[in-house]
Amino acid sequence: MKILYVCHRFPFPPKRGGKIRPFNMIRHLSQNHEVTVCSLARSEAEAEEGRGIAPHCARFEMAVVSNAAQTLRMVARLPTPVPSSMGYFYSPELAAKVDELLAKERFDLIFVHCSSVAQYVEKVRGIPKILDFGDMDSQKWLEYVNYKSFPLNMGYWLEGTKLVREEKRLARQFDLCTATTRAEWETLESYRTGVSSDWFPNGVDAGFFKPDGEGYDPDTISFIGRMDYYPNQEAMFRFCDDVWPLLRSKRPDMKLLIVGADPIPAVQKLGERPGITVTGSVPDVRPFILRSAAMVAPLNIARGTQNKILEAMAMGVPVVSSRIAAGGVDAVSGEHFLVADTAEEYAQAISSIVDNPAERARLAQSGRDRMLSHHAWPRSMERLDAIIDRCLTEFRSKHGATQ
Repeated sequence: MKILYVCHRFPFPPKRGGKIRPFNMIRHLSQNHEVTVCSLARSEAEAEEGRGIAPHCARFEMAVVSNAAQTLRMVARLPTPVPSSMGYFYSPELAAKVDELLAKERFDLIFVHCSSVAQYVEKVRGIPKILDFGDMDSQKWLEYVNYKSFPLNMGYWLEGTKLVREEKRLARQFDLCTATTRAEWETLESYRTGVSSDWFPNGVDAGFFKPDGEGYDPDTISFIGRMDYYPNQEAMFRFCDDVWPLLRSKRPDMKLLIVGADPIPAVQKLGERPGITVTGSVPDVRPFILRSAAMVAPLNIARGTQNKILEAMAMGVPVVSSRIAAGGVDAVSGEHFLVADTAEEYAQAISSIVDNPAERARLAQSGRDRMLSHHAWPRSMERLDAIIDRCLTEFRSKHGATQ
């Protein structure tokens, strides 16, 4: 089968959340199908790295865009009903490449990851099409309204409201739509578009993210995530203000590692507080997690699956998560990881791990076992295969076997 795969961020190397899911789909589908990948690169450096995808697909088409140009495209859509994010991910060059491919060749399936690039193929007819929303982006922008001050919060409200309308409209242009988690799928279902829908989870490479058999520092905890991303920033500001003093009062030698690329100055300033280190970009996050007694994910704004949680659990490092971030993980609180809401609950949960080696060992083993059984990519890809088969069957039934 010939598959045209369109995604919003060039999916190689799979180092961040927006690239991990599409890369694993592409790699899996390429085992039995001819996959053509079309996507954007944000710089020449990203483009050069991205060309490493060649062994994992039949071919790829790439358009290199600049942040300045994409920002102008966002601004141009502000006074229109079109969400600004559609402008940010639009490239005339990529649109021309996609149109040329569709004019010259016959594809058996079009698969789109992320609604912001559905615009490239929304008008295509006669070919089965799947739109993988991943996360329902509109809900993230609407959640930002609760954390941003006026007038910025109104900007997020406007974008979120536009996106809800656009997500509903785009869904109706496809034959089947998917999401990353059951909660995201329920949001999709609430739109009542009449289009078939399903969900399949993110996985984790449990062969890459695995225990190394070495020891850990019982006085060290870690947080992993890009620090130019507002939900990560907000989580650390609140954690360091509310939870960190409680932990240090009990264990004065406790250390917190904030590991992630491009920390803004306010995040860097957190490193001036006792016991806190802000690393910035690192070549490999695994050593920082593996040496930690626990990894924290105290996110107050979270949609879909937090890959950082899956990766830590796969490495046998216990996780203490917010309830909202935990919702994207197929695991049980108290059995496979710990969930907290208040500063006191976070302090208690983290203390139960760092003060009790037996409890840490229990969570380490049960967490990894859960990742192997419920968040391994092969298991997720089995669901994807079934979803694709369903889409093709429904399409043939509706349009006839000759389409």
